[in-house]
Amino acid sequence: MSVSALSTAMFPSSISGFLQVVTLLGLLLLLFKAAQFYLHRQWLLKALQQFPSPPSHWLFGHKDKWERLSDQDAPLEIFQHVSLMTLDTIMKCAFSQRGSVQLDRNSQSYINAIGDLNDLFVSRVRNIFHQSDTLYSLSSNGRIFHRACQLAHEHTEQVIKQRKAQLQDEGELEKVRRKRRLDFLDILLFAKMENGSSLSDEDLRAEVDTFMFEGHDTTASGISWILYALATHPKHQQKCREEVQGLLGDGASITWDHLDQMLYTTMCIKEALRIYPPVPAVVRELSQPVTFHDGRSLPKGITVTLSIYALHHNPKVWPEPEVFDPSRFAPDSARHSHCFLPFSGGARNCIGKIFAMNELKVAVALTLLRFELLPDPTRVPFPIPRLVLKSTNGIHLRLRRLH
Repeated sequence: MSVSALSTAMFPSSISGFLQVVTLLGLLLLLFKAAQFYLHRQWLLKALQQFPSPPSHWLFGHKDKWERLSDQDAPLEIFQHVSLMTLDTIMKCAFSQRGSVQLDRNSQSYINAIGDLNDLFVSRVRNIFHQSDTLYSLSSNGRIFHRACQLAHEHTEQVIKQRKAQLQDEGELEKVRRKRRLDFLDILLFAKMENGSSLSDEDLRAEVDTFMFEGHDTTASGISWILYALATHPKHQQKCREEVQGLLGDGASITWDHLDQMLYTTMCIKEALRIYPPVPAVVRELSQPVTFHDGRSLPKGITVTLSIYALHHNPKVWPEPEVFDPSRFAPDSARHSHCFLPFSGGARNCIGKIFAMNELKVAVALTLLRFELLPDPTRVPFPIPRLVLKSTNGIHLRLRRLH
């Protein structure tokens, strides 16, 4: 047999052997990953077996029972409108944006992108095959997620670009320096790192992304659910309206003093935040072991999810938790500080909680001056856990103009 004939005869055998080795290595890697997943899950189960919980699926864990399909038709869905308004507010207050984002198509694209990211985040967490970044990037959801991130980043980058362009003008720069209070973006642009360098564009974008998302989407959820709570409790709504009318009269200009005097309105806002917390859960990774007062403990490195929604609806903490009762937040009421956590708690609580509470008061007060809020009995909202609390079928209200 010639050399060429011998090579030809051996070539298929070499390919076959190579494929067998690759297949074997692939199977070993799959078995290794499966064993790794199993051992990690057993570690979690062992760590959590001391804590009571509802029955769970052997693979997927606890299923969310709130999600349900329902008809989306409605005369007025307020969440999108409120979301644009809160984006407008944060753009003006934190970024000194000129004009109205509510009339800007790019702002609507940003709102839609944030909504997609909310939904995709939850669906990814629940899908075991999407835990790998590589596999997720190849999926249809992964591509949608990537596009939504691009849209959100483009919006943020445009905000930063516009401000930097303004600061190139010496007159504008001097105006900013003379401002009594710098806005959030001014502070970031003038900030210096420990080594004396300014924040990088990537660092700037990360900070603005966080502040913009937290400053509009969570607040939009809070306002929407508060308005719904007042619509379904007309006596409390009217009492809030009378308080606001007594403070403002026929005017629409609200001062800081007015905000401090809206006692009953604030009680109703807090009670709505208790029943409908804008952020239904927070997640923390333990940097050290935690031992509870009863001796049970959790190890370092475990990720803990605290359900604020469950805490606010716990009858041991709040008697008759489903009842809307603003008197729970009367000035003379006594309760533990961590019974009510609409803005989380501790060292990593919401940095913008004071701003958010003031925005909630202003939005509610001005709305009640102009409209009577009525529920739509054909479209009762069903809370659904996302990064912020939303509804499977939107939040629908009828607005009756007051004369």
